[in-house]
Amino acid sequence: MSFRLEANAGPLTNFEVFDFLRCKGASKDPTRVLVPVTPSEFKVYDYLVESAACNQTRNIINEFLEKSKKFKLAKAEILNIINIRPSSLVEVDSIIEQCDTRFQEEELQELVDLVIEVLPPLPNQPNAAEEVNEDVQGATERMDGEGIKGVNDEKADDEPMTELMG
Repeated sequence: MSFRLEANAGPLTNFEVFDFLRCKGASKDPTRVLVPVTPSEFKVYDYLVESAACNQTRNIINEFLEKSKKFKLAKAEILNIINIRPSSLVEVDSIIEQCDTRFQEEELQELVDLVIEVLPPLPNQPNAAEEVNEDVQGATERMDGEGIKGVNDEKADDEPMTELMG
């Protein structure tokens, strides 16, 4: 796929910049010197590969744009939401201008839920379902036939557990 750059085409999402740099040949490949990408472009690429942009696709962004129309957000707000991928009300509040006067808390929660549902998580951040699943799996692995491993290991057999906790 080739890209044609236009001067002053407007603001770009991090995904669009990331995709452009990838098409130019940017990668984590140690043979970087063989591609027509400047050192500063590699620095941008290295930043974006650790951001939400690396897991996004054009289809995902288009889906988010379509589903977020009902919120009547400004273009800059949509761009920031796509780039930052807020996952809490506090994060959304810092992105949307006059957030508390424009939206009810339920509407904002709906927006946060949409972001979490449509936009993929950061590369080093599991989504909420995976996180809960890992917690349950970890707790299950720590269980033995008589309870959680390690809990009874530190107390003497005749000491009640409440004395250690108090």
